Amino acid sequence: MSGGDAELARAAATPHPTAPDDDTPLDDADFAALMARCAPFERRPRIAVGVSGGRDSMALALLAARWARAQGGSVLALTVDHGLRADSGAEAAQVGRWLAGRGIAHGVLRWDGAKPATGIQEAAARARRALLLQRCRAEGVFHLLLAHQRDDQAETVAMRAARASGADGLAGMALVVETAHARILRPLLPVPRRRLAATLRAVGQGWIDDPSNANPAFLRTRLRQAGTAADAGDIERAGRARVEREAELAGLLAHHVAIHPEGWARVDPALFATAGELGPAALARIVTTIGGGAYAPRGERVARLHAVLAAGMPGHARTLGGCILAPRRGAILVAREAGTVAPAVAAVPGSEVFWDGRFVVALPAGLPAGLRVGALGAAGWRQVVSHCKALRSCAVPPLVRGSLPALWHLDDVLAVPHLFYRRQDQGADSFSAVFMRFRPRHALADAGFLVA
Repeated sequence: MSGGDAELARAAATPHPTAPDDDTPLDDADFAALMARCAPFERRPRIAVGVSGGRDSMALALLAARWARAQGGSVLALTVDHGLRADSGAEAAQVGRWLAGRGIAHGVLRWDGAKPATGIQEAAARARRALLLQRCRAEGVFHLLLAHQRDDQAETVAMRAARASGADGLAGMALVVETAHARILRPLLPVPRRRLAATLRAVGQGWIDDPSNANPAFLRTRLRQAGTAADAGDIERAGRARVEREAELAGLLAHHVAIHPEGWARVDPALFATAGELGPAALARIVTTIGGGAYAPRGERVARLHAVLAAGMPGHARTLGGCILAPRRGAILVAREAGTVAPAVAAVPGSEVFWDGRFVVALPAGLPAGLRVGALGAAGWRQVVSHCKALRSCAVPPLVRGSLPALWHLDDVLAVPHLFYRRQDQGADSFSAVFMRFRPRHALADAGFLVA
């Protein structure tokens, strides 16, 4: 046990009241109870912790390291250097020294490239999350801990209320969010900020105060300085209501929607006639999943199309969120709108590519250079059926075929795995291991919102 761990162990062994509003440090039992609500974990869990160097994330890193070691596991602390301030690099290095002194592995991730002129806090948060999740995937880590706490939650809900957020937004941040790369856990959501400061003071651990947190140019700062925050009871009630809505929505989607591996859906139109106030949410989920979007379409567009669908089967195809919705044999076929798919991307043998927000493409080593993954399109379809005429009667609907992912070399389609097609004259065996899986950014239904 390092000297830092011994200090934290002594502090954890000191009896103290555990009321949530006191100023006493969190101990090992407190944190174990918080982590239990984020279960399950594997044996000997390996977890990552986002550590900015502020009081909240430093406290989380120390507590998480002790918790993981007690399970025979380990922690990887990760600091994102956004490069927005001159001191950010030095601060990241300081965090590394602090953590090294307590035997905690640490890495720095840098947000490179141009930064937006407006909405910088939101852009930085998105970049931070993406970088952290990418590193988790590279390290084979299943759990990413973030240090949002009760005061953050109240401020977040107040911000959403000021922006006229809907009912889901007023439920605040979820305790657990499942992503394609890792589970995002926020075990400290029930804990007030002052208890985390007390946890660090108990072991003599310093932290870094980010000056941007006092900048009144940001809405969160103005709300904090004005003492404006949402009530914890209101947040919990909104969260529980959201849990109930999401469970009902998941049931509706499971009953009325069939997702196909080629990235399209067949929807029973009765969904929109019977879902009531959940109908627009169901429509938004469907087109976000099939369209591969990072965000759902704007609410007013969803509401307009939902009104059409709820009135009965549409007479012709409609578009929304990068999707086309067309009546087909008593159902509504939802497919990616071929004209809006992402451009082709380079495909390096021995690597994976995420294309169009929808498909993961894995290429074996040993393939030739110069490959790319892109939409099959009309030209690609003509080429494919010229080599394999039997595909003209394949089960994949015509509306879907043009948006299928294909492996290209120059102007030649070498493989379309969803059609079981490989160019025979290009050495079919070498492309038999090309793997393309429909894995959109947002699943049709997931673990659902979890209340902190």
